[in-house]
Amino acid sequence: MRILGIETSCDETGIAIYDEEAGILSHRLYSQIKVHADYGGVVPELASRDHVRRTLPLIKEVFAEAGMTPKDIDGVAYTSGPGLIGALFVGCSIGRSLAYGWNLPAVPVHHMEGHLLAPMLEDDVPEFPFVALLVSGGHTQLVRVNGIGQYEMLGESVDDAAGEAFDKTAKLLGLDYPGGPVLAKMAERGNSGRYKFPRPMTDRPGLDFSFSGLKTFTANTIRKEQAAGNFDQQTHADIAFAFQEAVVDTLAIKCKRALKQCQLNRLVIAGGVSANTALREKLAHITQKLGGKVYYPRPEFCTDNGAMIAYAGMQRLKAGVFADLSFKATPRWPLDTLPAI
Repeated sequence: MRILGIETSCDETGIAIYDEEAGILSHRLYSQIKVHADYGGVVPELASRDHVRRTLPLIKEVFAEAGMTPKDIDGVAYTSGPGLIGALFVGCSIGRSLAYGWNLPAVPVHHMEGHLLAPMLEDDVPEFPFVALLVSGGHTQLVRVNGIGQYEMLGESVDDAAGEAFDKTAKLLGLDYPGGPVLAKMAERGNSGRYKFPRPMTDRPGLDFSFSGLKTFTANTIRKEQAAGNFDQQTHADIAFAFQEAVVDTLAIKCKRALKQCQLNRLVIAGGVSANTALREKLAHITQKLGGKVYYPRPEFCTDNGAMIAYAGMQRLKAGVFADLSFKATPRWPLDTLPAI
């Protein structure tokens, strides 16, 4: 079975063709960073318009790269939610229309299920059950995964997602958009011990997250150093280090707590922030001490991409899940409401 995957939930247009036996046959990703850079964040209307311009040309490119035509695939999967409503409508309408025109089944896919299953694109895949940390610009969630569609929400952010906190803190430091990866790079030059930032909500029971207070603490630290005339490049790096260390420690503490609560030692991390090197190293250390392992996709499949949507869509299609002639974009869609397969 082969399937086309279309991802347009936010500011990246991702297209891929996935083969059940051979894996990823071709994939393309177009990032809208330059489109939104002047605004310091994603502008939904501009995102939607750019998806309109990019989606069909990228589909043509992946077919050409794979040496295939629509007659060679068995279905079309597209992100149906969650995400920006206008951006989702682009992928939904194009995906559903192509499926109708090609006389193929259309499969709506949950964006976060795509991220959760992205490690399955690698050679070394986790066995069920496992705990998953989904950590991106829009989501920070801990999920017990017993199988595809068998999701138990353990905890999530009550305010800013981790990736969002990274980007906002980077903006406070005067870094260019998107600031999260730039902040992580700057943190590599930072000194340990100069600043001690809080690890929010780790001193109480539970698995929920909160990063807005940490962002405020960072902002106050920046203002204090600016007022004292100490805001040089090393201070930038030291603050970036302390902030990243606080986020990584917070995520690690909650992951360890979740693994012990579930009596598991397999951990999956996925989403844009899962590419963070410091986070990967910390979680690898924790799972090794528990006699387990951490799994994650290669960096190019940590961010939004069509391959993860194609894979998730294939699993759903094999279970007989596909859409009728209508389509629906769902900007808010709880992961634990998905049916098991």
